[in-house]
Amino acid sequence: MVNLQTPEITRVTTPHATIRCGVGESPIWVAKEAAWYWVDITAKTIWRLDASSGVVSSWQTAEMIACLSPQNNGGFIAGMESGIFHLKLATDGKVQAQHLAAPATSEMGMRFNDGRCDRQGRFWSGTMLIDMSVPRAAGHLYRYTREQGISAPFISNLFVQNGLAWSPDGRTMYLSDSHPNSQLIWAFDYDTDSGTPHNQRLFVDMKTMDGRPDGAAIDTDGCYWICANDAGLILRFTPEGKLDRQIAVPMKKPTMCCFGGDKLDTLMVASIAAGQAADDEWAGATILLNPGVQGYAETAFVG
Repeated sequence: MVNLQTPEITRVTTPHATIRCGVGESPIWVAKEAAWYWVDITAKTIWRLDASSGVVSSWQTAEMIACLSPQNNGGFIAGMESGIFHLKLATDGKVQAQHLAAPATSEMGMRFNDGRCDRQGRFWSGTMLIDMSVPRAAGHLYRYTREQGISAPFISNLFVQNGLAWSPDGRTMYLSDSHPNSQLIWAFDYDTDSGTPHNQRLFVDMKTMDGRPDGAAIDTDGCYWICANDAGLILRFTPEGKLDRQIAVPMKKPTMCCFGGDKLDTLMVASIAAGQAADDEWAGATILLNPGVQGYAETAFVG
């Protein structure tokens, strides 16, 4: 039996305006700052919420930014349109961007999408066609490290790469494809020494469920929380792939969730306004809720 949760929801706002992200994505918790970050891909914006003061700040990037992870020696590593970057966010609202790498071969009209670090601090992200209406699996999944640079594709034939997460011990990697032509979540055995996934297998087929699999997070029970885009739900799957909990959220298109807060028991959830009705007040909202479990802080990139 699936446990349906209805926790209290808090919307992230500013004193002067309601935040409505065209394509909100990649929420992360940076513990040393006690702050949340997330991005709006189409608006080329990085957002920050100070958890103590409630102050919201933002920065504009030169090109679309889809994902970011903190870097252990300061700043962030990010997946953008033209490659992987190191970013420093200045107090004057400017972004210093250093291009680190790009795939050896890449066609026009693509960008990076979902990305995060494994438990050892290696950065993973995948590419996709910006125009999702093109039903072509042109995306690839890459690994980036300071020593080795960007890898050759580890996984190919992806429409919309998403759902990256690692089990608590780091030995299982999860990956999803959000496109309506796929809607699959896979699990892999993961070699933590070499940073290599293998033994790809189907974890969940969401074509038979409400929503498409988008971004994900892991809790301390080893369960996989994933946003069900188009269904207004956050779903929790056990390590065996069984759906055991779901949370209804007021946004039809939630994109990614992340654990954070002082006790790592809060979920931040981003969402999409693009394509939604102008009078849908929750479309594009970024929210906070307590799911009743704790998660893990995202591992910083070892740079």
